[in-house]
Amino acid sequence: MNGISALFTDFYSLTMAQGYWKNGLNRYAVFEMFFRRHPFGGGFSVFAGLDTLLESLKALRFSGDDLAYLEGIGLFDRAFLDYLKDFRFTGSLWAVDEGTVVFPQEPLVRIGGDLIQCQIVEGLILNTINFQSLIATKTARVWLASDKGSIMEFGLRRAQGWDGAMSASRAAFIGGAVGTSNVLAGKDFGIPVMGTMAHSWIMAHDSEEAAFEAYADMYPDRTVFLIDTYDTLKSGLPNAMKVGKKLAARGKNFGVRLDSGDMHYLTVQVRRILDEAGFPKATITVSNDLDETIIETLVNAKAPINSWGVGTNMVTGGNEAAFSGVYKLTARDDGTGNMVAVMKFSDNPDKTTNPGIKQVWRIKDAQGMAVADVLGLENDSGTGETIEPGKRYVLWHPAADYRHFYHTVEGSVERLLKLRLDRGKLLGEALPLIQIQRTLQSGLEAFDPSYTRLLNPHIYKVSITQGLRTLKLDLIKSCLEPPGEGS
Repeated sequence: MNGISALFTDFYSLTMAQGYWKNGLNRYAVFEMFFRRHPFGGGFSVFAGLDTLLESLKALRFSGDDLAYLEGIGLFDRAFLDYLKDFRFTGSLWAVDEGTVVFPQEPLVRIGGDLIQCQIVEGLILNTINFQSLIATKTARVWLASDKGSIMEFGLRRAQGWDGAMSASRAAFIGGAVGTSNVLAGKDFGIPVMGTMAHSWIMAHDSEEAAFEAYADMYPDRTVFLIDTYDTLKSGLPNAMKVGKKLAARGKNFGVRLDSGDMHYLTVQVRRILDEAGFPKATITVSNDLDETIIETLVNAKAPINSWGVGTNMVTGGNEAAFSGVYKLTARDDGTGNMVAVMKFSDNPDKTTNPGIKQVWRIKDAQGMAVADVLGLENDSGTGETIEPGKRYVLWHPAADYRHFYHTVEGSVERLLKLRLDRGKLLGEALPLIQIQRTLQSGLEAFDPSYTRLLNPHIYKVSITQGLRTLKLDLIKSCLEPPGEGS
């Protein structure tokens, strides 16, 4: 990657950056990215987009044309624009593993660096993580609804622009898709490319049988006939079986795909006819505006479907427009070298943030099942907290109210936030997407199915430690004190 324009940011990030620069406020700061609610009314989400983000941060630049554009706006000092000439992201970044199952309120990404850099990268972080996490979460729901079946991502033509299509293909593979119709995504990300034929292929030939014959001649080892161009049961399937008999004589198998109609009724009939005709190994693929609800209904009805082609609802998020990720300042240098915790204290309790530099621990029981995620003050400096096996803790609701429970850690504890960029230097290589997909699928096994079901999922516990709760209450109290009172 030669570079990505640092103009890919919200305008207020640049106006604030100039203010920090002019007023001597460009000190060390810590921001955290988290989200407020699960999309799709679900009980879990999937963290995705990390490697894309790391590549983008390494390449972030203001070009000469970028700076000339900013000068033309008339709001930026020449000296500040000169400062931006050498802009690079030289901060540090902590994040959970890509493909991790995640929950509201817990930091997914933590950024530490000078305030100007942290402010400018806000839009890039949120754009990258929010979109890919939305699509990975959607795909994971589709994959689970299919009873962990074979899901193909067919969404290129319905995605939001070419860059949206590329990001969606990547995220969908993380979420559980076995392949994509997007050939460029196949090349760039190493995703298997898949597809059959379009209705135009059928209509471009003098007959349906001729179209099937020509396709089978070219691709005898990967033949899937689209059988609903004219009439699925009276035309498409009979013609597919005629050509299929010739393939069978050569020791080849074939499949059929349905892209319209009543999928339950048609697949049952197609399966019966194929079996009676001596094609028990012929596969059935379906597509046509599928989502997790439709797929789960078909699976529960025992529709004989071998694989699923999912497009629009997978790569756009379907009925959910965006992931609810936000990016908030949690600590800053007070000008003397001391880090002070900060928080947003809102009239809306849901928008009140958790202060300080934090870590997230995932607690498991003796059987390896996830019990709770815990937010606490980072212990790198020796002044924070830690969660350790065998110890007993009081864990509080993130709202800092009276709700709490006591828990003795009987199984393992995992620190979720790990250092990925150290003062601008990338630590480690990008992981293959198949490994990230396996991280998700093995991670899902650690959660009771009540948390991952589509309808009315159980709420997983995300708690805060006693230390974080005390800090939060102290800051809230200081915000509520009238001016001039208190210490």
